[in-house]
Amino acid sequence: MPSPTRHTQRSPLQLPEDRRDSGASSAGPSIDSDITWLLHRAAQRMRGASGDQAEKHGIALRDYIVLSALHLTPNLTQVELGKALGLDKTTLMTQLDQLEHMGLIIRRTDPRDRRLRIPDITKAGNALRARVAADCADVQAAALDGVNPDQVKMFRRILFDIIGDSQDPGSCL
Repeated sequence: MPSPTRHTQRSPLQLPEDRRDSGASSAGPSIDSDITWLLHRAAQRMRGASGDQAEKHGIALRDYIVLSALHLTPNLTQVELGKALGLDKTTLMTQLDQLEHMGLIIRRTDPRDRRLRIPDITKAGNALRARVAADCADVQAAALDGVNPDQVKMFRRILFDIIGDSQDPGSCL
């Protein structure tokens, strides 16, 4: 007989007893699925939906995220921007080259150190970012439709607590 303190692990894809008994045949998420898996699936859904919005405007989700970072935190050097986004130098330079070619950013020399470059969002880049942001806000609102605003606020607080306020070396892209 198992001890009362023993906790049995199940695969995040495994159906809980109540879903198995209800005749559910899909290996989809349930209320008691692993939190990491639920966060991953929610992020996949939001990333896909937000990416679709960016693509409707002719850019990729990564382009939109870089433009948003430049809008929210101007005057970062390319190195600082890469650290903030968790992107290595090669990946970021490729991304910035594409955005510059599209006329969405310009790069200027850092007045503190001529060896460094500061990417700036252009008026066209900011206008495009704003249009994608509005569409992404609509997607987020639709995903949270029916959820009490206080619950959304608490959800954001919980996510922030999980993420923490320190610099995360992981990529957001």
